[in-house]
Amino acid sequence: MTAQPHSTPAPLARLARTLIRLPPSCGPVRLVAVDGHAGSGKSTFADRLAQALGGAPVLHLDDIASHDALFGWTERLRREVITPLSRGETARYETYDWHARRFGPEVRTLPPAPVVLVEGVGAGRRALRPFLARLLWMELPRDEAWGRGRHRDGTVQSDFWDGWEPAERRHFAEDPSRPFAQSLVRQWREGYEVLQGPNETAAASQIVTQGEGPEAVR
Repeated sequence: MTAQPHSTPAPLARLARTLIRLPPSCGPVRLVAVDGHAGSGKSTFADRLAQALGGAPVLHLDDIASHDALFGWTERLRREVITPLSRGETARYETYDWHARRFGPEVRTLPPAPVVLVEGVGAGRRALRPFLARLLWMELPRDEAWGRGRHRDGTVQSDFWDGWEPAERRHFAEDPSRPFAQSLVRQWREGYEVLQGPNETAAASQIVTQGEGPEAVR
């Protein structure tokens, strides 16, 4: 049986300290992407990491994407988020309502904090990597992640998933993120393991754990 990582004295704090010491990548901001397959646990991990960073802002790409643009949101993100942050300004963007199938009326703000997290499928895409201080990849096999996502959303969203899966498959075939990730994140029952990624030149891998069950993977 493979041993799972044990608890550390400061869960996620080690990773947070690493990120805050990175050079800014988007104006004054260290923009950190959390990418992975749908259902791999990106939202939960990003929220936990944001807490370890003292309340870092998190941009969820579900708020930027839409039914008509599952992956065609790059220009909007650059215009409404990347450009303001690169100037040290607060970004403002309308959020997409997945039930009403329209943007707005809610408008969210994203301040130019020392670290800003961007989580979602495609967060590490080619067009965004020049603005990233670090790319984290949730290391969960695609079919397992999709199975979790379908279970989470229930049968009411089965039609959406039927369309999503081929779209995600095409996206990563054309614009893969994992080969460019500096860190791989694995979720265990008691927390997370953060390992050296394909694009990491640092010598040592890093283990960080956060008490959490396997529920709430997104």
